[in-house]
Amino acid sequence: MPGYGKTHGSRKNCCPKSAAGWRIWSGSEFSAFRHRRRGSFVLAPTAASGSCPGTGGGEGRRRVSMANDGQVSQGVAARPRRRFTPSVDGSWGAEARALFLLGAPMALTQIVQFSINAIDVLMIGRLGPDALAAASLGLLFFFSAWLVGFGPAMAISPLVSQSIGAAAGKGGADEATADDVRRSVRMGLWSVAMLFPFVFAAYAVAPQLCRALGQPAELADMAGPYIIALAPGWPFAVGILILRNFLAAIERTRFPLFVVVCTTLLNAFLNWLLIFGAFGAPKLGLLGAGIASSLSNIAGFAALALFCRVDERARPYGILQEAFLPDWARLKVVVALGWPIAVATAFEGLLFNACILLMGRIGVDEMAAYQVALNVAAMAFMSAFGFAIAGGVRVGLHEGAGDRDGVRRAAALSVAFSVVAIAGFAGVVFFAPAAIGALYLRVEDPQNAAVLPLVASFLRIAALFMIFDAIQVAAHQALRGLKDVRAPMVITGVAYWGVGFPLAAYLGLGTPVGAEGVWWGLLTSLGVAAALLSWRLYRRTRPLWVENSAQPV
Repeated sequence: MPGYGKTHGSRKNCCPKSAAGWRIWSGSEFSAFRHRRRGSFVLAPTAASGSCPGTGGGEGRRRVSMANDGQVSQGVAARPRRRFTPSVDGSWGAEARALFLLGAPMALTQIVQFSINAIDVLMIGRLGPDALAAASLGLLFFFSAWLVGFGPAMAISPLVSQSIGAAAGKGGADEATADDVRRSVRMGLWSVAMLFPFVFAAYAVAPQLCRALGQPAELADMAGPYIIALAPGWPFAVGILILRNFLAAIERTRFPLFVVVCTTLLNAFLNWLLIFGAFGAPKLGLLGAGIASSLSNIAGFAALALFCRVDERARPYGILQEAFLPDWARLKVVVALGWPIAVATAFEGLLFNACILLMGRIGVDEMAAYQVALNVAAMAFMSAFGFAIAGGVRVGLHEGAGDRDGVRRAAALSVAFSVVAIAGFAGVVFFAPAAIGALYLRVEDPQNAAVLPLVASFLRIAALFMIFDAIQVAAHQALRGLKDVRAPMVITGVAYWGVGFPLAAYLGLGTPVGAEGVWWGLLTSLGVAAALLSWRLYRRTRPLWVENSAQPV
């Protein structure tokens, strides 16, 4: 098309209005041209102002579509790129089906994702109890920092799901919806990038912090290089969660599962190379495990980012466009929603990490056994967590669409699915704790003789609190789908640090119950959290007729 090169990319290069009939495009027309990659179309000159040379004008305003090969075709209206919006209609059965189809792949994804660190623990355990105890210190720092990034990452879920849900209630997503989603995801990634320098600084002084917290100097020195090696993978691990939350809102959950399976296999292979020196690679031990985990997280993020660029359902949202463009207003929203989530998650995560320190004061064997039992419990938790995240997404979609009944259905089914998902794990853990312990520690090694019985006793208690853990995480995620984050933050603070940690410290250090008392403290805290969060969820989702009956006449 003659003149196309003159107008491409810059409004000021358009010819001014002249006898030839050219005119300067309006702002909306230029914006449509500039965003042609998003499936928009260009508005050609009107008949009143003539036509561009060579267009054969005189037929009124035309729409000029941008074909995939960059050419321009005239006279045919371009179909805007389709943006997928999930259904928010249906009965209990339809909601259960939607939740299962969304939650099952997410639960598997969470399990496989977590297994990256589980594989580290399994393979490091072959190096002996000291290496395993040092790894537990390293993972303490990694997950403490991960909890900081977890806040803005999980804030993306209600922002995106409610925005898409509102569009679904109006008939489908448009460019305004895509822009809103894009801004939320972009600022979520920005928040992680802004946190990383502080996280790395904390990792750099980890050995000194371990010694200050009363840990043995030899374990602290052994854990230091491992912690530093984990640091580069931290922002990518959190970034994976952000991209997965976006993809869950548009019901794209299978490819993230595929990516996580591939990165887990990659992590196992790299562990084999770098921990044990296979195929002539350097034998790095604990340091090699940290390097392998970081490389796996980087590869996983790159794969998901590429998928968001090429997938037909994700591409129209353009979430990685203008990645370096700041949006301070949206960043403020992400931070305002994310910091209570981060604090609430830190209350829970730091409770389990603080109990590692309690176990370290009791003994090295108890600390190693605690790490194994906690790893198993966390693996089981991931099955419930996947359905809980899916429930939060469904709650957000219904909330955005203004469907109060749908919110209630999604919340109730989320709790039910989460409990069912974890119940199978709990049964296996309760009835076969010794067999599970043997997967982590070599039975024939005399160094493990004192550790394996402790693992079995810890796992039986962990099996009991798994049910409470499923209830509390499902209720918590449903509340986040409603953007209700501050009251749950207070509830978790009271349950975990007002009840759980004092009881665990007293039973573990001040009574003959010893190390098992720490687990009984954890069980109690999860029970309190499950009860209070469930009550809060009921209050937020109860039917209108219940609320009206509670009003004074």
